[in-house]
Amino acid sequence: MAKEVVNPDELVVVGEELDHVRIITLNRPRHLNVISSKVVSLLAKYLEQWERDEQAQLILIKGAGRAFSAGGDLKMFYEGRKSKDSCLEVVYRMYWLCYHIHTYKKTQVALVQGISMGGGASLMVPMKFSVVTEKTVFATPEASIGFHVDCGFSYMLSHLPGHLGECLALTGARLNGKELVVAGLATHFVPLEKLPELEKRLISLNVGDENSVKATIEEFSLHVQLDEDSILNKKQIIDECFSKDSVADIIKSFEVEASKEGNEWIGPVLKGLKRSSPTGLKITLRSIREGRKQTLAESLKKEFRLTMNILRTTISADVYEGIRALTIDKDNAPKWGPPILDQVDDEKIDLVFQPFTEDLELKVPEQEDCSYRWDGKYENSAYAK
Repeated sequence: MAKEVVNPDELVVVGEELDHVRIITLNRPRHLNVISSKVVSLLAKYLEQWERDEQAQLILIKGAGRAFSAGGDLKMFYEGRKSKDSCLEVVYRMYWLCYHIHTYKKTQVALVQGISMGGGASLMVPMKFSVVTEKTVFATPEASIGFHVDCGFSYMLSHLPGHLGECLALTGARLNGKELVVAGLATHFVPLEKLPELEKRLISLNVGDENSVKATIEEFSLHVQLDEDSILNKKQIIDECFSKDSVADIIKSFEVEASKEGNEWIGPVLKGLKRSSPTGLKITLRSIREGRKQTLAESLKKEFRLTMNILRTTISADVYEGIRALTIDKDNAPKWGPPILDQVDDEKIDLVFQPFTEDLELKVPEQEDCSYRWDGKYENSAYAK
């Protein structure tokens, strides 16, 4: 495994059992609760154990400090860049975990007080109830660093209304708590100051009945109204631009709209889009488009292939250059290879989407009622052998 910046004595995930309630706290506040291999293993362990436990009825998940989770540990991936498949195990385990969060059989509530990005947001969006606040910030910025929208987001974003999913995936645009509820990526908006009281009420409720849990959350939640300048109020422009067939056509269409009066908001978004990895953008758009026609399991299997091929630098090393520029040297001046869209060969893009041999694919059930629900673990895969 790649080297992780984790104190061996640090409880990176805290699990609590309170009668019929189970609480998971992501506990790396100084690191914005980023997801390491240890975090993934502990989450999987607790969720499997509690789904099997008849006493466990309601699962709460929250983050310590000012973040829910800022996503994957980028430095861990960077440290492993010269070792063959150093992050394969944690990648496999994370996608396997994502499937089970989406299809969990008991009531889950995410209490999302702050930053929730990338893989971190994959622990929030699929839950039966996801509660956000005025401090919540969501984004899927992976394409900008030469990666792709992962952890089930090629499925989740592609099923948003119109072409909002392509917009969020390609631009990494940030949404606040109100916008998350309106977009359907969260269920309730609760003021941050009321979140501790809501947690106490859910614990005292002590049942997993969905209607009871919903009614309790609604006692604390507010009706949301979008700010006038919200990107969600730009639906017509987003659908017009992000419905185009290629990244190049999307950018051209966006440039045309940017020149029109009242569209000053497009400038910064367009600038960020043009700074992003051309390879990452092309992979991401294709993945989102495929996600529209795929099941959750198919999307996760595809994303697993993409992740491993990108980390293996099958066609480009952009992901490591992006991480270097963003988190290592912090110069924000990545040198992409290739540097412009026209130089990204579509036939090479095909290579990262190619299926693996069956024994090397991600093993998740094709149907939710599969009797082998918790099979398919990394330990039982061909990779572990």
